[in-house]
Amino acid sequence: MYNTDIPTRAELPTSKQLLRSTFIAIVAAVVILVTVVLPAEYAIDPTGIGRSLGLAKMAEIKIQLKEEAELDRARIQKDRAPAGIPSKDERSSLLGNIFAQLVIGSAAAQEALAARSDEVSVTLKPGESAEIKLTMNADARANFSWTAAGGVVNFDMHGDGDGQSTSYERGRAVSSAKGVLEAAFDGNHGWFWRNRGQADVTITLRTNGDYADIKQMF
Repeated sequence: MYNTDIPTRAELPTSKQLLRSTFIAIVAAVVILVTVVLPAEYAIDPTGIGRSLGLAKMAEIKIQLKEEAELDRARIQKDRAPAGIPSKDERSSLLGNIFAQLVIGSAAAQEALAARSDEVSVTLKPGESAEIKLTMNADARANFSWTAAGGVVNFDMHGDGDGQSTSYERGRAVSSAKGVLEAAFDGNHGWFWRNRGQADVTITLRTNGDYADIKQMF
């Protein structure tokens, strides 16, 4: 066992030294905020250091993808409000028939959903975008793969429905992707692509799994 000597008053830092250390820490924090955090998160780069390090470009990509996704969701919500949508009372009056049909055909419907497979292609001119969605129930899963022939695209894999929305994955300048899409809630789940290049790009999407429908959104 070792005994530690209590420091003398002369060995303790003075108030001036503590203030200097605090000031240095504040200055360092401000420098990190201005040169790293602001450029990387908000594309705000007053010193130009963030752009030289590539941080500002990263932030611009994130902001661009987020804006494209928000515009896309707003357009979808607008398109889903036609004059012919039944009122709440009208929908309630149909519940009995719908429930009966679902109960009678539930086993066959589940088998059909699990076995569904589709392939869809769409060509995007420079600056154009497209969106393809799967109609899925919560926790349903669908295998997918897509390729961009002729170039690369920005994409956002997301879902929306019943007042909810989420983004599963985003990417910039991507030529292909594959995986499993698991629906977080009942609704439409799928992909939004935008061609930022100078040549036409053809997207080919292949899906199979537990979904009721596949459709291109307009």
